[in-house]
Amino acid sequence: MAVDAARTEEGFTSARATRVMAAACRAAGLDGRGAKLIRLGENALFRLASAPVIVRVARGEEWLPTARTEVAVSLWLAEEGFPAARIIEDLEQPFLIEGHPVTFWHLIVEGDRKATYGELGGVLQDLHSLTVPDGLELPSFDPFDKQELRMERAVIPDDDKVFLRKRWRELHDKYAELKFETPKGPVHGDAHVQNLMVDDQGRVILIDFEAFCYDHPEWDLMVTSVEHHSLGWQTDEQYADFVAAYGRDLYDWHGYETLRGIQEFGMTTWLMQNVQEDEQTAAEYRRRIAGLRNDDAPRNWRPW
Repeated sequence: MAVDAARTEEGFTSARATRVMAAACRAAGLDGRGAKLIRLGENALFRLASAPVIVRVARGEEWLPTARTEVAVSLWLAEEGFPAARIIEDLEQPFLIEGHPVTFWHLIVEGDRKATYGELGGVLQDLHSLTVPDGLELPSFDPFDKQELRMERAVIPDDDKVFLRKRWRELHDKYAELKFETPKGPVHGDAHVQNLMVDDQGRVILIDFEAFCYDHPEWDLMVTSVEHHSLGWQTDEQYADFVAAYGRDLYDWHGYETLRGIQEFGMTTWLMQNVQEDEQTAAEYRRRIAGLRNDDAPRNWRPW
């Protein structure tokens, strides 16, 4: 109860994540001194100064099944020879530290360029062609996963919470009517180009498996399609490369508008978890919630 009370009182801040990371390193026999926080989102990501290791600290114990899936997926993709992030194999993972699942990953040494949208389309085509082995149990894709928790815990105005809960129910109703025609298979679940890294050998590597699941491939096409058609985050040429590499433009599908609503809602509720971190994050949240309140307004959202 003390851990739950402390987490509720303080929230998942960079300071708390740093303390959990340090304790996890001690439990794993690693040196967490000098570790650098490189991202605070659904997880806190740290790069160790003492070893080529990335530490992922999840928000709470509710994320423990997700962390277990991440470990299992990494081990499977390694067996397949698929270019993907690798778990530290000689540790029994995930750790559970003060109510936070923690995992340890091999550092990917980045090269001198970013992955392209054509490469993202190609990686997704390769991923979707894999066969999930019988021993690997993957969840179905849940487009509303953790969003109730986010709405409950977020430090946002009450009228925003009322609006978001209403929109959440509307999206549930639209999702219930959605008809897929594609077979199910392995799905990354958060397939944007920032979840690809190019290492110092020029290899394009897939990262971040917390939403990995067994479901319809449309969920992976949704992200880039919405980023382009709704948010304008890619040039026409970049998006054309993505479509050519994968072989399909989700915008032409009858379910696009429903998936667009789900994606934009998820992008907003993801960001609102960290509005207390700094004014820049809070301002971007206000920009996104204003966009959700007006479906026809231009989306001047910024990548995060």
